[in-house]
Amino acid sequence: MRSVKVLILSFLAITLASRVDAQTQDSYDYQSEFTWGINKNTAGGLIGGLVFKKARKLNDRTLETFGLEIMNVKHPQEVRTNSINTGNFFIYGKSNYLYAFRLQYGRDRILFKKAPQQGVEIKGILAVGPTLGIVAPYYVEYARSNDLVSRSVQYQEGMAAEDILGTGRLFEGIGDSKLVPGANLKAAINFELGTTKSQVTGFEAGFLLDAYTKKIDLMPAAKNYSVFPTLFITLFYGTRK
Repeated sequence: MRSVKVLILSFLAITLASRVDAQTQDSYDYQSEFTWGINKNTAGGLIGGLVFKKARKLNDRTLETFGLEIMNVKHPQEVRTNSINTGNFFIYGKSNYLYAFRLQYGRDRILFKKAPQQGVEIKGILAVGPTLGIVAPYYVEYARSNDLVSRSVQYQEGMAAEDILGTGRLFEGIGDSKLVPGANLKAAINFELGTTKSQVTGFEAGFLLDAYTKKIDLMPAAKNYSVFPTLFITLFYGTRK
């Protein structure tokens, strides 16, 4: 009789534990998520740009993703210089900015699931899509030794560094921008560190390749490129449901 009671109690305990565990696991289940992040990459400045991504689950391990990235892409030889006259910063030899607007469609594959309220979820990421490059003129404040006033002009090859007083106004000349189409490919690893079901935090690191239909003239006196390979890391935050 006693053994029967022990067996029944053991069965009830196992059943209860299984239900609690199932409920806990279910509490972490989600069907979609939206994240945004700040990007740092080898072709950008202190902050490379912004990243936005919408994802929905196709099955227990795979998510379908739609992304948008807005980046400032720099030439590898860009160096900030101080004007000897004003002390203001400018980039000598730079004639154009390149802003990349990337649309991406891809898949996130869950490699390691996290336990509820703890651990790290790791995803493998692959995405591809079109890139729209906006090539905007880079303006500088320019005055030769015999000029009474300075003028804001696009940098031209041959300008003397001592005649440049600093960078032009923000977004100056944006109306004269040219559009260059291209494509992008991204491969990365995503580490999600959030501890609640409704919030997502973590970082993503990987490789991205931008390829345009022609060379982008960023610095006339240097070698210019149509393909920009970069390594990047993105810190992201978001919500899921």
